[in-house]
Amino acid sequence: MTGGQGARRVSTLDHWESYWKGHADLDRTYSTGGRLAREVLAGGPIAGRRVMEVGAGSGRDLLALARAGAVGVVLDYSPASLGLVRRQAREQGVPVLLVQADALRMPFRDGAFDVVFHQGLLEHFRDPMPLLRENARVTARGGRVIVDVPQTFHPYTLMKQVLIALNRWFAGWETQFTPAGLERRLAASGLVVRRTYGEWMVPGLCYRVLREGLRRTLRISLPLEPAGPRLWRMGWEGLRARLARRRWALYTCHVIGTVAEKP
Repeated sequence: MTGGQGARRVSTLDHWESYWKGHADLDRTYSTGGRLAREVLAGGPIAGRRVMEVGAGSGRDLLALARAGAVGVVLDYSPASLGLVRRQAREQGVPVLLVQADALRMPFRDGAFDVVFHQGLLEHFRDPMPLLRENARVTARGGRVIVDVPQTFHPYTLMKQVLIALNRWFAGWETQFTPAGLERRLAASGLVVRRTYGEWMVPGLCYRVLREGLRRTLRISLPLEPAGPRLWRMGWEGLRARLARRRWALYTCHVIGTVAEKP
């Protein structure tokens, strides 16, 4: 991953090495909830297909796809991240190819993959287009690119921008996207937008901030994901399922993702 340029704050390799070394215990680290694996599998059977996760972090989605039969490749420039993926792959007995490289200059031929996906990556580039064009280059015709990013109109974005301004953000710098803005950039990279999905933050931002604050100040550990009353959970799950079918609801989500196809 390459961060921004100039004197502005940037996201660097040191940020990610520090982050993943401090989050090696994945049982205590929030995941994507499997949404990237879910979106890839929504396109049909994945067995035997060549799938790459770029800027993989913990690589949990790619490993889930590899367990489903995909030929999995992880590309990241962080040795700490690749080490986490290697450890999990070994524990699970899943074959995965690990590649340490720059996401803007991938060491693969044109059209090498059936699916390319990433989350938590695009927002760290001041100019997202070189990364998206490189994604499109290594994707086969008829293949898919799935890009998952923070959504602009969410309280998380406001908190993040305040911490960036104070130079307290764990990743140094990042931005965010609206559904229309993300779709426009994927189309400009030569891909055809098929659909856009959204995901709400569960547990919510207030709980996550409280949990982190208590952990740091009082060494009190709250559950990563509190269960809560069953009826309460079912009610919220039903509401989210209904909202997920409405375009306007994407603008209330914590993260969004766009599925695009290479013509």
